[in-house]
Amino acid sequence: MHIGHIPLANRLFVAPMAGVTDRPFRQLCKALGAGYAVSEMVTSRKDLWNSLKTSRRANHEGEPGPIAVQIAGTDAAMMAEAALYNVDRGAEIIDINMGCPAKKVCNKWAGSALMQNEALAIEIAQAVVDACAPRNVPVTLKMRTGWCQQHKNAVQLARAFEGVGIQMLTVHGRTREQGYKGQAEYDTIAAVKAAVRVPVVANGDITSPEKARAVLAATGADAVMIGRAAQGRPWIFREIGHYLATGEHLAPPLVAEVQRLLLDHLQDHYGLYGEPTGVRSARKHIAWYVRALPGGEALRQHINTIEDCAAQWQAVADYFDALGASMDRLPPASDADADPRERMHEQETH
Repeated sequence: MHIGHIPLANRLFVAPMAGVTDRPFRQLCKALGAGYAVSEMVTSRKDLWNSLKTSRRANHEGEPGPIAVQIAGTDAAMMAEAALYNVDRGAEIIDINMGCPAKKVCNKWAGSALMQNEALAIEIAQAVVDACAPRNVPVTLKMRTGWCQQHKNAVQLARAFEGVGIQMLTVHGRTREQGYKGQAEYDTIAAVKAAVRVPVVANGDITSPEKARAVLAATGADAVMIGRAAQGRPWIFREIGHYLATGEHLAPPLVAEVQRLLLDHLQDHYGLYGEPTGVRSARKHIAWYVRALPGGEALRQHINTIEDCAAQWQAVADYFDALGASMDRLPPASDADADPRERMHEQETH
């Protein structure tokens, strides 16, 4: 599979999630079988580009390519300028956010709110494509099925986006009105796939290898994008890849491997954020890893009292040492473990 002229390792993608898909998390998912990962959303507001938050989001040091950066905004010229700003800083693919349902984004008419203003949405897509074309940088776009149940316009917009040069479309199978409630539907994604020639990516409620295979079959999509189900379970990508290739399930990971993965992830996380931000922002990752494990809730409560990176790292190491004494492998994942509606306390998927 390709995005424009850029080849991808496979058709299993990491969704951009605010506060989650930073460089350490993207690198971890890629190492565990994801073929492609998109950065957290970067604002098109120039006055915020030099902020610490934006600089962290734009950090791609040592990350294997292709480097994809998602941008958000409501002004076509500003979005074009933001695209070039990120290309100058290493972005090889620019993704336009028209899928985020967060109120703080939609209230400014960005994210999925743009689907209500089709003319502006198309103008933005055209401006970003025109800015990136001389640099040979493909532009992709992520959207929802529509603003509300009564106005699902993903198919019409998909045709228009393809017409102005968008080279891949990702569709989350919910409207903006749904947020993350109810079940994702895939008929609209299938209709988008039938309407365009560019690659189409299916997103929404893909929480297991079986679900990934079923969604690919139902939609005809070229790839699947996984967000919340990868939180605390980044090896889901290799599990899905193996299942798609063989029809068989991989054994759950060894406790010792998960310990190594999480401890390495924490060190990389601390390196990006430092203290005290690193220790606090790592808490959610630790909680996601251990939420279904024996003693996981007690560990979560304990780490919420720790303000020191070294002490937090050691608490996690000690927990997995003890866990490894009672079991060799993690228990098999259940649907409840992967249910994205159980994970909505901290972040939004864009």
